[in-house]
Amino acid sequence: MKGRSKFPKVFWVANSIEVLERFAYYGIFMGFLMYMESLGFTRDQSGTVQGLFLFVSYFIPVFSGTFADRFGFKRVLIISYLAYVPSVLLLLIADSYSEIMLTMLSIGFAAGIFKPLISGTVRLTTDSTNKTLGFGIFYLMVNVGASFGPIMAGKLRAISWNYAFLMAGIATSIMFVVTLLFYKEPEKDVSKVSVGKKLAEIFSTLTDVKYAVFLILLGLFFWLPFWGFFNICPAYVDKHINTFQLYEGIESIFGGGFAQLLSRQDEGVWRINGEAIAHTGWIILILQYFISRIFEKRRALPSFGFGIFVAGAGFLLIGYSINTAPAVAILGIFIFAVGEMISSPRIQEYITWIAPKEKAGLYMGSNFLAICIGALLSGQYTKLFGFFESKDNPEFVWYVLGAHCFIGVIVFFMFVKIAGEFREMEK
Repeated sequence: MKGRSKFPKVFWVANSIEVLERFAYYGIFMGFLMYMESLGFTRDQSGTVQGLFLFVSYFIPVFSGTFADRFGFKRVLIISYLAYVPSVLLLLIADSYSEIMLTMLSIGFAAGIFKPLISGTVRLTTDSTNKTLGFGIFYLMVNVGASFGPIMAGKLRAISWNYAFLMAGIATSIMFVVTLLFYKEPEKDVSKVSVGKKLAEIFSTLTDVKYAVFLILLGLFFWLPFWGFFNICPAYVDKHINTFQLYEGIESIFGGGFAQLLSRQDEGVWRINGEAIAHTGWIILILQYFISRIFEKRRALPSFGFGIFVAGAGFLLIGYSINTAPAVAILGIFIFAVGEMISSPRIQEYITWIAPKEKAGLYMGSNFLAICIGALLSGQYTKLFGFFESKDNPEFVWYVLGAHCFIGVIVFFMFVKIAGEFREMEK
């Protein structure tokens, strides 16, 4: 059996940049629903902003991946930072609904330019011997930033939301410096065709009916419930779970004031911050490597379907936790995270490896069409959450999300039975 290839230096530089970007992005995003509530906006208003923000974040990569193929990854990274830093800092002064909407769309635009470039770098610096491990490491680095960003933002927003936003601005500024000094363009076959033709090629992939249907199903039955979780879970935990009991439970296990790192004082009582634990990053930090090793020799699509099923089971537990012990919510988040670790890296790897190597950005661009379908519609789950809150049954939204995932497993099983799988490239 052929030995696993070593990762080049730019692989590690790119992953360090990803840590900083996710630190800033999730530091803002995970507490956003609570921020909007603190300003007096409704769940419907918040859901509209969330859906449009995520849509822009994942529609722009359709184009930015193409520009990166044409002009180089490093140049497009620098362009993204020139938009990112001032957009984040605009949150310091935005307070009306229209101002917040425009500011979040600006951040989504900047983040969208950035998004496909690091995963594209990982694709270009891996081969058939290390692709699963490489994407597992990439996903691990994503969640280093996605873990510590919300933890730090949660501590800072207890003082002032502006401190949390300033933290994100500093992180994006550091990204700019690291890229200028250390990022070296990965070797690839530079495209000689025009940008216009490249953009046409992205949408030409949709002429393959099988691939187009696959992207639509991914958007509706994977990315939609996936983003529904991130939209509402921090606010659900913060508002509807007894976070004082969570604090006491975590402190009794770890001691030494550890729980205070995840908490704020509310009228003299320590309470766990919803955004500090109501995400998957802290779990993926521990388990992603092992999950990647377990599933690297298993077929991608069956692994993906199994991951969706596991995620759905996690949703049911999060909902049920409101009637039992608060720790059950953490168990549900943990199980959802396991499902995410199985499914998300495998489907991203799968799509990039059905693409010719010189078209990595192109195929990742078309992949973002699927993601932005789920992103745009995800705000509907925030609105549904608000509806169930008004009926004093906020947990019902999790039962709907769980059913959504289970239906998705059946849908993907039928797709493979009817249309078959795609062929992966060897190199």
